[in-house]
Amino acid sequence: MTRLRQGCGLALLWICGVLPAAAQTALPAITVTAPSPIVRPRPAPQAPTEPVAPLLVVTPSPSLIGALPIVTDQFATVAVVPNEELRRAPSSTLGDLLFSRPGITGSSFAPGASSRPIIRGLDVNRVGIVENGVGAGGVSDLGEDHFVPVTPLASDQVEVIRGPATLRYGSQSIGGVVSSTNNRIPDRLPCGAPCVRGETRGALTSVDNGREGGVLADAAAGNVAIHADAFGRTAGDYRIPGGVQPNSWVRTDGASLGGSYIFDQGFAGAAITQNNALYAIPGLDGAAHRTRIDARETKFTSKGEYRPQAGGIDAVRFWYGYTDYKHNELGLADPLDVSTDGVRQTFTNKEHEGRVELQLMPFDLRFAALTTALGVQAGRQKLDAPGDTPGPLSGLFAPNDNARVAGYIFNEFKFSEWTKAQIAGRIEHVHLNGTTPDFPADVLPDGNPLIASPRNLAFTPKSVSVGLIQNLPDDLVASVTAQRVERAPKPAELFSRGPHDATATFDIGNPNLNIEVANSVEVGLRRATGPLRFEATAYYTRFSGFIFRRLTGVMCDEDFDSCSNPAGELNQAVYSQRDAIFRGGELQAQYDVAKVLAGVWGVEGQFDVVRATFTDGTNVPRITPMRLGGGVFYRDSHWLARVSLIHAFAQNDVAPNETPTAGYNLLKAELSYTQKFANAQAGMPREVTLGLVGNNLLNEDIRNHVSYTKNEVLMPGAGVRAFANVKF
Repeated sequence: MTRLRQGCGLALLWICGVLPAAAQTALPAITVTAPSPIVRPRPAPQAPTEPVAPLLVVTPSPSLIGALPIVTDQFATVAVVPNEELRRAPSSTLGDLLFSRPGITGSSFAPGASSRPIIRGLDVNRVGIVENGVGAGGVSDLGEDHFVPVTPLASDQVEVIRGPATLRYGSQSIGGVVSSTNNRIPDRLPCGAPCVRGETRGALTSVDNGREGGVLADAAAGNVAIHADAFGRTAGDYRIPGGVQPNSWVRTDGASLGGSYIFDQGFAGAAITQNNALYAIPGLDGAAHRTRIDARETKFTSKGEYRPQAGGIDAVRFWYGYTDYKHNELGLADPLDVSTDGVRQTFTNKEHEGRVELQLMPFDLRFAALTTALGVQAGRQKLDAPGDTPGPLSGLFAPNDNARVAGYIFNEFKFSEWTKAQIAGRIEHVHLNGTTPDFPADVLPDGNPLIASPRNLAFTPKSVSVGLIQNLPDDLVASVTAQRVERAPKPAELFSRGPHDATATFDIGNPNLNIEVANSVEVGLRRATGPLRFEATAYYTRFSGFIFRRLTGVMCDEDFDSCSNPAGELNQAVYSQRDAIFRGGELQAQYDVAKVLAGVWGVEGQFDVVRATFTDGTNVPRITPMRLGGGVFYRDSHWLARVSLIHAFAQNDVAPNETPTAGYNLLKAELSYTQKFANAQAGMPREVTLGLVGNNLLNEDIRNHVSYTKNEVLMPGAGVRAFANVKF
């Protein structure tokens, strides 16, 4: 707590203006790739016979390395992890990468499950994950133990999108969208053709004796650009205070090959990617049964752009993806007999998704310049989760499929260089087919056999949003957005009717669920330049018919008839619907105090809180605790040194049958060195980055309140990550 008070004291000093200001230095612009269909015009790719600028050109300056990435031209908060930070981040999964960001945490269920991000207390069914504009695939939204087939080892940038821009991706993204981008489908020539350039990323981790690495290569010849990458990670059971977390090892690997044809007015390309994962599920049951998941995903993606700049059309863009995913949940049927090892549950997902967008040329309305983008999106998903025993009610749910088609429009009004507004809307039709029995009203066995009945359901959610951006003096930017977003229930919420061993729950869906409606408003104030950079946001959301997984307090075993056994191993969880209110806010800030040596030292701080209750005042389950943090840093054109402490307060606002979680202090430190070399050829950056990152250096018992297994599974203890990145 002494460290916490010191960090808070530093934060108060720069807020009050006591510390001296450093000289103002312009920061590099952050290009956000995902939020809106409306993309500002950019120069066409250069001819292949001419030198081409690289995708990322940076001039070392004291203000670049480690600068707080703040985006001021968006209608709602967009958190960005740029390329240079990705290479330093002590994370090989999306959830770990974003875990300490204001307003964001991760499920932290298992090291191999990619710790799916949780945004403002909203998870799985309300947070979309996309890669290069197409859904990530997999079944991570069906269970916190399922891995997300997207890795930072192959990413160039990760963005967390909130607000109106989420309408681009569907009603299932009420909470936000996590977007990972890379160069698997090149949209321009990477360097002067013909050429080849590459990058290696590697790290060693002490807490789990882990090793990870990735190799990325880009090449160009004529009008053709090619990309290839391969990556892998292996780690043993990780250490915790006082010992080791049993059954927490992980093995992952993957590769991708893609290419594009580049022409004066656009590009068209495709890629194929393979993701593999084999990882253990920690926890009492997981360790006893040696539970592990063996997952495979093959994904084909394609995208392109054509810029006719004639007939009132600025650009036409398309995205397409096909996913073939399967994983087996393996384990012992009898913990005392290793011969009983086998498949206990299987999940499969075959999914198509496509989107086409049309951006019109700006139109002069006299009082404003209007830019309009139109889009259509369609997809179909087939899911199955059979169990290890025959029968119509075996497994988590029977085969089901859902089809969706949607149209959306974004209108951006530029009243002046200081004022912009956006009006966006989306209408979607969702059709779901599956089977599930009619459970008794009290969800307890009544002696009558359950009979699965076919369900044919349809929903038409409609959403609208309005946003305003206003530039203010002193480089300040204010924004306000209001939106009404409707979400159709997902298959797991409707059709579940069986055991889910990894989350230790017996899930029961509800085919009578209605559309969930979220009415929200968000206000923000940001400053991205100068010695003081900050971003502050406050929001209020009222849900009508909020869908959640309610723990009933009843214990079950492997079938519904066992849901009256107090000694059962599974918590009965029933999908239910109630009105709820979410409100909260986030703050992150960074201040360059003074020049020292060849660089600058400064202080930084952050704060986030979310309070979620049902309209009767009771608590929504599994809501992240309030967090407060601060630290100091030094950076110059080569070095970055940083020490920070985040305090998570105890979470005592719990739902029925949910237990409180103690607070913790998370101490982190990092030291890295970057050396840039003179380019041998245009578009061929040569660069080396080496560093050390320490995590949980106080070796505290850290339990993540949102985890279903928080009482059995601690997060990793003190550890150091040594990493190296080379561009050539």
